[in-house]
Amino acid sequence: MAGPVSVAPWDALPHVPQDPAFARLWRGFATARVVVAAVLLLLLGMLMGGQQPLHPDSRWVLGICVLYLLATVAARLMPQPARRQVGPRWVFIIGVDLAVIAALDLLQAGGASYGPLLALPVLMASVLGSSRLALGTAAGVTLLLLAEASARTLVLSFEMTPTYLQAGLTGLGYFALALLAQHLAGRLEREEESARRSRDAARLQAHVNELVIETLAAGILVVDEHGLVRACNPTAAALLGHESGTAGFRLSERSGWLTLLELARRTIEGRAHLMAEVTIGTADEPQRPVMVRTRVAGDTAEAGADGDDGDGAQLCVIFLEDLRELEARLRTEKLAAMGRMSAAVAHEIRNPLTAIGQANALLDEELTDPTQRQLSALVQQNVQRLAQIVDDVLDVARVKHPLTPRAAALPLDLALAGICPDWARQSANADRLRTSLQAPGALCAFEPDHLRRVLVNLLDNAARYAGTQPDSIQVATSVSGDQLNVAVWSDGPPLESTVQQHLFEPFFSSESRSSGLGLYICRQLCERHGARIGYGRTPAPLGAPREGNNFLIHLNLVGTSPADGEPSAARIRA
Repeated sequence: MAGPVSVAPWDALPHVPQDPAFARLWRGFATARVVVAAVLLLLLGMLMGGQQPLHPDSRWVLGICVLYLLATVAARLMPQPARRQVGPRWVFIIGVDLAVIAALDLLQAGGASYGPLLALPVLMASVLGSSRLALGTAAGVTLLLLAEASARTLVLSFEMTPTYLQAGLTGLGYFALALLAQHLAGRLEREEESARRSRDAARLQAHVNELVIETLAAGILVVDEHGLVRACNPTAAALLGHESGTAGFRLSERSGWLTLLELARRTIEGRAHLMAEVTIGTADEPQRPVMVRTRVAGDTAEAGADGDDGDGAQLCVIFLEDLRELEARLRTEKLAAMGRMSAAVAHEIRNPLTAIGQANALLDEELTDPTQRQLSALVQQNVQRLAQIVDDVLDVARVKHPLTPRAAALPLDLALAGICPDWARQSANADRLRTSLQAPGALCAFEPDHLRRVLVNLLDNAARYAGTQPDSIQVATSVSGDQLNVAVWSDGPPLESTVQQHLFEPFFSSESRSSGLGLYICRQLCERHGARIGYGRTPAPLGAPREGNNFLIHLNLVGTSPADGEPSAARIRA
């Protein structure tokens, strides 16, 4: 099995040093100087070694060769000189070459001509040095050639014109060589700089692509025609249930992945983009419904466009999205849109609704017929109901804003001892409500008005579904470690599973006459104060053991105060 492959293998791109060409060329020229010096010493030593005794000129020649070899080795071992500059080291290196070659040529060592060796310092100065150094070296070589021509004319009585002409043409050739080498070296430098920048940009872009792919909410797989996963981001690994979370595995390893393998093969063979809803997993492992989109990647797409088979890799990119998350996002967007629209409608309804209520109250004062007063009361009742719905809708927008002041410590039992009787009297449910306050002196961080709103909403919801017998609605408090618990229990029928899933969502209700905002507002208010609310089917906190619907609130215990009295359990009376 192939090893793990990165989503964007930018580390595999070669790292380009800042100036590799100059370093390589310097090492090449420095090594060539050492080789030339060693060959000169070897050849001249073999030619002059048979002289007995050794001629004084031969001693000079061999001594010059030994010194030249030592100088070239020292230059090779020393750090490279500055590029494109004229410095002492360049002058020393070029000067040594010119001096040694001129001396050997002057001494006629071995009866050979050493003029061609002058090309080495000219090339070295042109390729590695500045324009002034290149032209200066060419000028120095030309002067040496002219000096040699003068010496031959004077000492050896050579004909002047051909000798000077040959020296001049050779010097002109070295000038041309210097200019051409300088131009080629500059072009190489520019191309290498462009290549370095392109590679750095490619490395950066590949790194950015990897970071983006790694953090995408959608899963991404890159699969070849054999089902080998070449790349896999964390989201895809989580959807597949792959433990290691790295690439290098095959989709044929598990039966739950075979659908993806078939889609990848169809995409590569048909060179088409596919989309399907599939289920990943088997009966023995968690199943995940996902939306799958496939795309052709690499040279395959280009080959399909050109009409040939292509020699590139056959790859398929698979995008995976969890259908449950898609549905949740869609539902959230719909609810947000509904909330904005409902808030706008509520603002428009409030003013005419208030006018209707006031007009109905004025009209009711003039009515004497019982039937007409009954109709007026019906109008007033529905006005109040609509006003409550409008307040609920507007409260949804209000509870989204964070609290600016910190909620003061509130005695929980003392607050509930005032809220529950008030609700019982106003809703005429005193005979059905029973409380058990078992957290005397416990303090919680909650705004009193917000706590009243939460309790009233939960009690209204309980009264809507509770039975008629005594103790059908129960409110109980307790202390558990550093938490306070408030339970609002009712003996209503169990909720359906579909209702439980959306219980705390806005605008969701199992009844057409409800706005579906009460429980949502309760959850929002609890979260604003660091509390949690949940639902469960549990036995009654008080009385005979029977199951009912229980809404449990967990609040943070922030302190205690002197006990407000012994734990109480009493029936609420009007």
